[in-house]
Amino acid sequence: MLSFEDCIAMCGLTEEEVHAIAEHEHIPEIAAAEYANYLITQPDGEMYIKAIIRDDIARAAARGDRDRELALKLVLRNFVRQHPRCDERRRAELHVPERRALDP
Repeated sequence: MLSFEDCIAMCGLTEEEVHAIAEHEHIPEIAAAEYANYLITQPDGEMYIKAIIRDDIARAAARGDRDRELALKLVLRNFVRQHPRCDERRRAELHVPERRALDP
């Protein structure tokens, strides 16, 4: 049987990132780890995870939970550093077009 730590290791995200996905999607963390594993393999998956974390930051700010907001900002910062496809400044270096530029 796989443990939660095994699932975290397999999905390629940190425990905090998986927790942010679980919070956003209102699902258990083990299911969030599986969902993260799916998302990270998709072409826009990193951008989607970034949006999830941003949504969680906005929700924390709206309810006045400053500690959670700051913690999630750190999670977002670390996620962008580890996944350069979701950093607009590094997107040009990778020659990855902006998603909005692809939509008609």
